[in-house]
Amino acid sequence: MTVFTVTLVLVAAAVGLLWWRRPAWYWLTFGVLLAVVRVLVRYGSVMDACGLTVPPARWRIALARATNRPLPVTRSPRILRLRPTRTGLVLRLKLRPGQDAFDIATASDRLRHSFSMYGVTSREVRSGVVEVRMTGYDVLKRVQMPAETDSRPMRVPVALRQDGSVHYRDYRAIPHALTLGATESGKSVYQRNLVAGLAPMDVALVGIDCKQGVELFPLARRFSALADDPDTAAEVLDALVVRMERTYQLIRAQQRIAADIWDLLTDLRPVPVVVLVDEVAELALYANKEEEKRRDRIITALVRLAQLGRAAGIYLEICGQRFGSELGKGITMLRAQLTGRTAHRVNDETSASMAFGDIAPDAVLAAIQIPAEQRGLAIAGDSSGGWHHIRAPHTSLRQAVNICNRHADRTPDLPELAPYRPALSGPADVPLRPTEPLPATI
Repeated sequence: MTVFTVTLVLVAAAVGLLWWRRPAWYWLTFGVLLAVVRVLVRYGSVMDACGLTVPPARWRIALARATNRPLPVTRSPRILRLRPTRTGLVLRLKLRPGQDAFDIATASDRLRHSFSMYGVTSREVRSGVVEVRMTGYDVLKRVQMPAETDSRPMRVPVALRQDGSVHYRDYRAIPHALTLGATESGKSVYQRNLVAGLAPMDVALVGIDCKQGVELFPLARRFSALADDPDTAAEVLDALVVRMERTYQLIRAQQRIAADIWDLLTDLRPVPVVVLVDEVAELALYANKEEEKRRDRIITALVRLAQLGRAAGIYLEICGQRFGSELGKGITMLRAQLTGRTAHRVNDETSASMAFGDIAPDAVLAAIQIPAEQRGLAIAGDSSGGWHHIRAPHTSLRQAVNICNRHADRTPDLPELAPYRPALSGPADVPLRPTEPLPATI
């Protein structure tokens, strides 16, 4: 009995230690089994308590009375599938007549408490079928990206969502995006993950970093063009407009089979271009008449690229601390073209409204509630009105530099941007520090 007691105490201590220090390991070893049993045992009573049941059909009641049998009980949504994942559980439910997906969504918080899970979200799969995703622990506290992701051309895994799924930046689905965030909010790490994900792909990267290039110039070996001041940025954007017009001429020549570059044959297709603007306010501010003319030239080029660049394979990724009408004329028009929105911690509600006020008002409150100590936590949404909590894995500048250098041979030479290709010097690889870990994956 003594040996059994000691063994039980050691197992309990090991479980507690895993739960405290390694919640992902605890979930994969013990948590998932306990959660499955808890959901299956409590399912009927929880659905009834949460108001997610419907009364039996009238013919069932009539049949029970005619045969002198007990009256049938209320019915819960039927479980079509229960699938454990590395972060939680996924339930696929078949709704009963009279129920809709909104009923499940409004009961998400009650389901979270009833099943003792960390988070519960739901989405409609098709008419009458709802998928409920439950997370067993805080997956955003220590982000661990899956070892395998569903990467496709122009589709980059950049962060993890609060429901445990991977957040992708899909340029073909959402061509242009805006990323906002205060200083030290994690915006630069998000941008590094984006560049590191694009580096192995057949894509041209164009950077505009008016902070003297401190953010993007270390990654210069993978960039086809870089600008570190507003004057050069204006010239680069004008060159991109010229490239866009030439690409449209090519598409027009193949008009019978093509409406954008992705309809062209592979040997005719131009290389897609992703334009990364590190701090958009530096392009919109001016102090005299000459700078105002340059500013109007820059904003006009950005608006043209945002309106017409998708079919030509030119995509915008604009970052900044604020992006409001105080930056001058044309800014609101530009923002309206940026479908994807990501907001890290912001300093005021107005900044959050700049990102989500016109597409997802509910996300504004979530954005201003991000605590300062959780760097990298952000709200991501799009014009559909949906939004998610996301967090990118920490990627140091040194790691991003090595990834870009490793794929430097993929950097295409674009004739329009040849004068702005950065001059390279120094070693191609920078060793990691002994204490610096690689990005976490499981």
